[in-house]
Amino acid sequence: MIEVKDIHKGFNGEQILKGITTTFERGKTNLIIGTSGSGKTVFLKCMLGLFTPEKGSICYDGATYSDLSTEEQRDLREQMGMVFQGSALFDSMTVEENVMFPLMMFTKQKKEEMLVRVNEVLARVNLENSNNKLPSEISGGMQKRVAIARAIVTRPKYLFCDEPNSGLDPRTAIVIDNLIKEITEEYDITTIINTHDMNSVMEIGEKIVFLKFGNLEWEGDKSQIFKTDNEAVTEFVYSSNLFKKVRDAQLKGL
Repeated sequence: MIEVKDIHKGFNGEQILKGITTTFERGKTNLIIGTSGSGKTVFLKCMLGLFTPEKGSICYDGATYSDLSTEEQRDLREQMGMVFQGSALFDSMTVEENVMFPLMMFTKQKKEEMLVRVNEVLARVNLENSNNKLPSEISGGMQKRVAIARAIVTRPKYLFCDEPNSGLDPRTAIVIDNLIKEITEEYDITTIINTHDMNSVMEIGEKIVFLKFGNLEWEGDKSQIFKTDNEAVTEFVYSSNLFKKVRDAQLKGL
């Protein structure tokens, strides 16, 4: 679980986050949504420890980040997995080498032990026998699955995903959404997903935090977001034609 309490963060005199308080539960897919400039990326980077809030605190399973020593903060960051927008794979490395990279960086395992773990996570994301392929030799959806395998290879307690469906077709995006949800439940991870994809909201939005101009405007789940009368949320989600159709269908069934 990650508990965020009254977080403030600004740059060059401009306040980006204006007192956000919320909780992200373990074993659930927690989504952060909002328009460009709402503060989603800054919020995510604060939770990753890349930005230091000027005010407020972030607690990871009871441990307040700002109270930890430098070594303890480093140990905590090693418990975080990250799926980057666009996958961010190393072009010159094979699939196997990309997934093994965090193990080489953060563990002292022998090569044979690392390879066993790499094969485990590749099998989990349905990429058996892809070890020796380069990123350029596989599809965008497969690249995303490699990125997920790399993010979970160290058995993280916290998984952060920044626009994991960026650049994917709708069918492949659903596959990635479901894979992230399955892994979250299987490994009992606290998963936080930064997204603008309303399909993801409808598929896996167990906890949704909606930001507007650095404020927490609304929070709830994928069933509650259909029924909210919050105008800012309604305006945002109605930008998706698919979301509008689904919402209208659900309301007719009430």
